[in-house]
Amino acid sequence: MKKNVFILCSMIISGLIFFSACQDLSVEQQFTGTPNLPLEVADYESIQFPAHFSFGIGVDSLFDNGFFPNIINSGSQLNPPVTDHGATLGRVLFYDTQLSINNSVSCATCHDQSKAFADGITGSVGFAGKITPRNSMALVNPSMNNNLFWDSRVQSLPQLILEPIQNHIEMGMEDLNVLTKKLAATDYYPDLFAKAYGDKQVTKIRIADAVSQFLGAMKSVDSKFDKGVQNNFTNFTAMERLGFNIFHSEKNQCASCHNGSNFSAPDFPGGEYGGGGDSFTIDNEGNIIDFNGNGEGRAGTTNIGLDLVAKDEGRGNGNFRIPSLRNIGLTAPYMHDGRFTTLAEVVEHYNSGVQAHPNLDDKFKNQDGTIKRLNLTSVEKQALVAFLHTLTDESLITDERFSNPFTK
Repeated sequence: MKKNVFILCSMIISGLIFFSACQDLSVEQQFTGTPNLPLEVADYESIQFPAHFSFGIGVDSLFDNGFFPNIINSGSQLNPPVTDHGATLGRVLFYDTQLSINNSVSCATCHDQSKAFADGITGSVGFAGKITPRNSMALVNPSMNNNLFWDSRVQSLPQLILEPIQNHIEMGMEDLNVLTKKLAATDYYPDLFAKAYGDKQVTKIRIADAVSQFLGAMKSVDSKFDKGVQNNFTNFTAMERLGFNIFHSEKNQCASCHNGSNFSAPDFPGGEYGGGGDSFTIDNEGNIIDFNGNGEGRAGTTNIGLDLVAKDEGRGNGNFRIPSLRNIGLTAPYMHDGRFTTLAEVVEHYNSGVQAHPNLDDKFKNQDGTIKRLNLTSVEKQALVAFLHTLTDESLITDERFSNPFTK
């Protein structure tokens, strides 16, 4: 009898401790912010990709075949069209910590404008202080991507938006009905929703749609590289031109994965990168239905030989998303787990550090199956890094339309 009483008391005490811990983790912080928006709605609708995002780039003096391969998706059918009022609402939502369960974390917490919408740390800090297992990906021309997250598990911006909000580590708003009631009770959201959608109703679909519009307007197109397209890259230094050639050489094949004007995997929804023939329809919440393509495929992912035995299998078999290299100089640390702190370390991985994983991409193998080493010289490695820095778009990280609208 005494033993049973002891066990019962222990269970009660343990339950109280657990409940207390949960309460501590989810204590709401007081939210006092107010969005400070311009009197005239900002212009998002006219932000477009320039011509060289739609056509081949002539680089005769730099690249032997005189043509820069270009694959463009200037607005996937999976993502909503951008309106000024929709993107304005999306901007407020993106920076609002009220989207987390305890008013502590916003989308912008892990996607900092000054860091090209990455966060500069290995793993992001969630609403309760827990650390995410993967590095926060930068947001680079997100409307051009069909497969999103490091494991390419979703195929539209609306899907992308809702996952972190509901995630038990990131923002903790597992019940989206709680979120919609929370936002509807504010002074400013009903009017913002009305301007964007015609009435004041706050719904999860509209939340995802508005933030998607904000991200869809986010276009990184004003780097040194983009300026060089107009003048045959006469603005490049000798080192940058050398790095350009190394990047696009048949021997090194950097551009075979980081392809086209966005320097990312030319992927199709759910299918192989570089594939084709995929067809699909979507429902009202941005979910793919009736997909008929290349099967599960790699969806813009590949195995780059980071480990012999992968601790994180990514999409499967160590395959991870091939990210855009635009603004790569601002988005350290690198790889899905943030293991590399500098671009020099990244280059050295491809130069000499690729591991013989069973699922390694064939691009990293010789014909006899051995690992291909680039054997770049010290100068060539520096040149490659110099070229990567030409992809930095300083205007994006200072554009007020994408900045935090909340007053301090």
